Amino acid sequence: MDPQTCSIAVGLVVSLIFAEIFGLAAGGMIVPGYFALVMNQPLDVVLTLAAALATYGIVRLLARYMIIYGRRRIVMMVLVGFTIGGLIRATPVFAADGLGMSAYPQLQVIGFIIPGLIALWIDRQGLVETLSALVTSAVLVRLFLIIVGLETVV
Repeated sequence: MDPQTCSIAVGLVVSLIFAEIFGLAAGGMIVPGYFALVMNQPLDVVLTLAAALATYGIVRLLARYMIIYGRRRIVMMVLVGFTIGGLIRATPVFAADGLGMSAYPQLQVIGFIIPGLIALWIDRQGLVETLSALVTSAVLVRLFLIIVGLETVV
């Protein structure tokens, strides 16, 4: 089994356990699996969390002027998160390397709907609860992947 498939499957199980035992969602059922795969890329994790927080803020601001609840709120969170993720991916990054400017690899946000799912759960259960459940569950999934030999410690 490849690491991505295993990570998502184990992430689903860990998310279910967190929801049943603690009553906390880890930012969506599939999110811990994806986070576990990219834990060795902290900039991607930070950009994804920043996109989720921006998504949450924008939708909360829009909710002052629009009727956004239920399915509309879910769709708005995912669409705004998708758009912010796309804008981050499209941002060119340059740095001085002594001889001039060189391009860095593209900035990445984890997945396309992940920021929206995290923002949705921040809205539903709170920032601290969502992020603590997300980080803990992603670490558990990553640990499982390391133990079974699908990931190496970097």
